[in-house]
Amino acid sequence: MTAPAAERTPTGERPDPPPPPQDEPDDPRLAAAALSELRRPVAGRTRLAVALAAVGALAALVPFAGLAALGDLLLADGPLDRPAVVAVAAGLLARGLLLGAALTITHFADVDLQAHLRRRIVRRLGRVPLGWFGEHSSGSVRKAAQNDIAALHHLIAHHAVETTAATVLPLGGLAYLLWLDWRLALLALGTLPLYALAYAWMMRGYREKAARLDAATARISSAVVEFVTGIGVVKTFGRARRAHDAYREAAEEFGNFYADWVRPMLRVEALSSMLISAPVVGLLNLLGAVWFTAQGRVTPVDALTGFLIALVIPTTAVALGFGAQDRRTAAAAALRLRALLDTPELPVAAEPRVPAGGAVEFDDVRFGYGPGSEVLRGVDLDLAPGTVTALVGPSGAGKSTLATLLPRFHDVTGGAVRVGGVDVREVDPEELYRSVGFVLQDVALVHGTVADNIRLGRPDATDDEVVAAARAAQIHDRVLQLPEGYGAVDALLSGGEAQRVAIARALLADTPVLVLDEATAFADPESEAAVQDALSELARGRTLLVIAHRLRTIAGADQIAVLDGGVVVERGAHDDLLALGGKYARMWTAQEGEQR
Repeated sequence: MTAPAAERTPTGERPDPPPPPQDEPDDPRLAAAALSELRRPVAGRTRLAVALAAVGALAALVPFAGLAALGDLLLADGPLDRPAVVAVAAGLLARGLLLGAALTITHFADVDLQAHLRRRIVRRLGRVPLGWFGEHSSGSVRKAAQNDIAALHHLIAHHAVETTAATVLPLGGLAYLLWLDWRLALLALGTLPLYALAYAWMMRGYREKAARLDAATARISSAVVEFVTGIGVVKTFGRARRAHDAYREAAEEFGNFYADWVRPMLRVEALSSMLISAPVVGLLNLLGAVWFTAQGRVTPVDALTGFLIALVIPTTAVALGFGAQDRRTAAAAALRLRALLDTPELPVAAEPRVPAGGAVEFDDVRFGYGPGSEVLRGVDLDLAPGTVTALVGPSGAGKSTLATLLPRFHDVTGGAVRVGGVDVREVDPEELYRSVGFVLQDVALVHGTVADNIRLGRPDATDDEVVAAARAAQIHDRVLQLPEGYGAVDALLSGGEAQRVAIARALLADTPVLVLDEATAFADPESEAAVQDALSELARGRTLLVIAHRLRTIAGADQIAVLDGGVVVERGAHDDLLALGGKYARMWTAQEGEQR
């Protein structure tokens, strides 16, 4: 039975209706299997903690028996029974120590499991193709590494121990009441059937309504994003009121649906919560105990014992409800973590080979991001060592896709990409990245100092080598203007400045082959010349594959390949392609006309 999820009150009850189950797994069986697999490293410690919790819960029954013995003595005007007093104190102490030890074990297990899972994620993501990161946002990875792992905390650190204690104690208490008198046992359970019926009524159609609520939530989120991101445009064209109306309508739809769903449940929820509250359970059992005693069916001491134990039994419903909700949330998180940990790794050759030289060959290369979506359709292209080859063409022609196959962001679906005469699939990834470097449009500067970011190209580089690379990349003077210089952490740099840091990184790596994907795309006009000078330094003596949209920047390339529709339609030097009068010539004429 699942208790409605809301903030817990001091009495442990949840008076509010259930929230939308946004972490409800689509397939509970797969989710349960994923959760079981992820918990395996700490399963032994969890079982030990459960055993301690069970013994501790049973120890909590000892004070009830001790109090009953003391009650018998007091009613008989007998002397105080010291063993009974010791039993009461020992039972309370044992319960506290055993449950405390169990929770300590599970909390340490939780910390170890979180570290273990994060290490697994790091190891897995360190072996996936680089192209995977372009298809998956950093937010989804962060959610898995932080939120989803954190969602396992309550299940690992609390659920097993608390659920065991909340189950064993009432069951043990019920068994004890059955031993005393079966009437007391039935009386202790008196309100639970009514609570179960009320809860079943509240939860009817829950999944269907929850799905509708998720859809309404998605619509209001979409309306918010649309309103915020497009506010400049709609205000410019005087349509702000209409955009606001769309948001208001989505919000009203959400509010009306949720209110219609929740309103009928509030009265029933209040009633069901009262049915398992201490005052109601206590009053029912007190009246019943008085009546049974008056009828001579039970002794006063047994009636008092039944009353005390009855106050414990209804808490099972609340505790198990919390545990069920926590388990569903954790199972959904486990399913997402399992999917991340099952991400296919980049295949590594059993006997890796080492490239010899900087020659690059695209041999009948075919590639698609999925079935029926072939982006490249038989590309043949040779890059001679020490030359510059430029890829140009319309958007969607496959330029960036072809370039990223060289550093093996993805594996070809047909043909081969070779570096130094060796298929890149036969090169160990670490060796490949010592042979092929890349500077992409979207510059990635990691958390750390400027020097740390440049050293990514070669972690063992000296300070002098870092400075030399920065000078060659035309970024040294700008770094010195920062308050901490090369030690500046997370320095605020413009797009062009960040690009030059990436170029310094590539210079320090000193790879014989380099891929440049529109390296001046985000450079501001003032720094574009500096970026171009840095690229000229970077190109010296290397085999370059350059993606360009501004044709003027690659007019001096040794070879220009024009891609269109996933195939090379023209190839040659700038003057030769202009004389050909084909696609490149038309692109050149169009761009030159725009600049006039």
